[in-house]
Amino acid sequence: MDVKKFLENLKDPDEIKKLSKSEIDELTSAIREILIETVSHTGGHLASNLGVVELTIALLLAFNFPEDSIVWDVGHQVYTYKLLTGRYNDFHKLRTENGISGFSRPDESIYDSFYTGHSGASLSTAYGLSKSKELTGDNGFVVDVIGDGSFTNGMVYEALNNTGRTAKNLIVILNDNKMSISKNVGALSKYFTKIRTHRKYFRLKAHTERLLNKIPCIGHHLSRSLYHLKNTLKTVVYGTNFFEDLGYRYMGPVDGHNIEKLTEMLEMAKESTVPVLLHVKTVKGKGYDFAEKSPSTYHGISKFDINTGEPIASSGSFSDEFGRMICEMAEENDKICAITAAMKLSTGLKEFSKKFPDRFFDVGIAEEHAVAFACGLAKKEMIPVFTVYSTFLQRCYDQLIHDGALQRQKMIIAVDRAGFVGEDGETHQGVFDVAMLNSIPNTVVYSPSTYKELYLSFKHAVNSKEKSLFVIRYPRGDEKISGENIDTLKPYNIYGDTQANNAIVTYGRLFAYVNEAQKQLEKKGIRTKVINLNMIKPIDEKAVEAVLGCERIFFFEEGIKSAGVNECFAQKLFEKSYKGKYKTFAIDDEFVKQATVASQLKKYKLDTEGIVESVIKECNDIG
Repeated sequence: MDVKKFLENLKDPDEIKKLSKSEIDELTSAIREILIETVSHTGGHLASNLGVVELTIALLLAFNFPEDSIVWDVGHQVYTYKLLTGRYNDFHKLRTENGISGFSRPDESIYDSFYTGHSGASLSTAYGLSKSKELTGDNGFVVDVIGDGSFTNGMVYEALNNTGRTAKNLIVILNDNKMSISKNVGALSKYFTKIRTHRKYFRLKAHTERLLNKIPCIGHHLSRSLYHLKNTLKTVVYGTNFFEDLGYRYMGPVDGHNIEKLTEMLEMAKESTVPVLLHVKTVKGKGYDFAEKSPSTYHGISKFDINTGEPIASSGSFSDEFGRMICEMAEENDKICAITAAMKLSTGLKEFSKKFPDRFFDVGIAEEHAVAFACGLAKKEMIPVFTVYSTFLQRCYDQLIHDGALQRQKMIIAVDRAGFVGEDGETHQGVFDVAMLNSIPNTVVYSPSTYKELYLSFKHAVNSKEKSLFVIRYPRGDEKISGENIDTLKPYNIYGDTQANNAIVTYGRLFAYVNEAQKQLEKKGIRTKVINLNMIKPIDEKAVEAVLGCERIFFFEEGIKSAGVNECFAQKLFEKSYKGKYKTFAIDDEFVKQATVASQLKKYKLDTEGIVESVIKECNDIG
């Protein structure tokens, strides 16, 4: 079989159903090679995708997409699905600008149901989709593929509680590649498990329920009585499990790398009259030795050498620096605790977890819980530090208000990946946190431009006696300008020609680009002063007064324009009766698509070239 030719011409995934077992085995091996080769060049989520190759093929063999619908929780494990739903020819452009996404995207393919980038929401949307099918007379199945890690997210349990025995044609695939769910033990347990997963028995049970339900008046009652009697006997003999208590028909566990068995179980699940949870056991990183041995490292990885497994290019980052700083301060202050939501490695807390295990808390994918938990720690004078990606902080808005700022317990939120994050696309850009935080009282927000400013802002937050919510936000990647000459933390710093009639105001990563732009503008005869805001909430009044005498003020912001720092700054200017021209350059009411960070900065005119061009244009237009 010429797998490459097959994938190049594959438009309808039903073509897979025509393949022989040996051809499917060839396809499976080839897909793993394609995944490893592609991700080594583009970066992406490797381990999770290698673990679901057989499961994805089995799903395509058992269902008819898009008549049936599939919802992928998180969505970063869809690479095989993309390859087998007509996207092979574009797969080399994975996670690149104008290429295909590393997540599910309905605007990319009719086979994708929803945008998915955050975990825990899929069962709720799948349930809604199944209900809409029921209400409109659509008999198609809805399949939700959700990983064991997502079961640390409270939203999953809300959905499970709501769906049990009320959802029709809903099949939940629990992709278990780590979590241990208690097994039934003993000879009787093994015997009944074998019977329950036998297709003839399962089919007979489903048909019996349908037949009883058709009997006028008493049929439904007979069916319910039989169901409860069966469950009572089953519980006495070999116990039950959590999912069945909620009304699901539990099946499994089954080997997630056995396509034949998986397909058989999925066909059986389709015959159920109640929602099904199929428990699938997979190996994360399967087929690539480095990923199997270290799945966390290869969960999300940059470009790497296939032969060695080593990243092709690596450098320091704000995440690494923060990890070093928190360890340093925790050595001196035994009140400091670190909290992560299943992101220990990527937020720089690996070393902290080793050095201070009693003060390290990984709460799983439960950001809302993390903030409320931090509130409890702070009550007894501990200093909780919650490290979280900006995009995932969005889930904590209520807790930040209710359990953070309102309670007046000192908590530190270290917001990683603030601003553009690049290739992960719309669901992951960290451009909303500032607008969100600006609305919360009793909150102090720092946005350092350099490692030194990061250190000073963190040190200030740790040592402060204020009972406030302290937020320190920093970008992905390394510092673009050195701050070693900074000795103390100030709310703002002034650079360039302090007597200039033009002012540029900015903060965070953009200061490096503004600083270079100021030098280029000076060479072109445009005198400019630069105000770099280290503290963006509250804005220091003196920072506003420093630009009141300027004829033109330009504000550059790596975030959403609405409710951003630019609007807060403009309001203060208005209150002081500023008469000059004020212009904002930011993201205006849109989601940021995938591209490199450099390309995103260029698109929104937030790099040096764009800043210079924008200032010159405005100066020429105004005269």
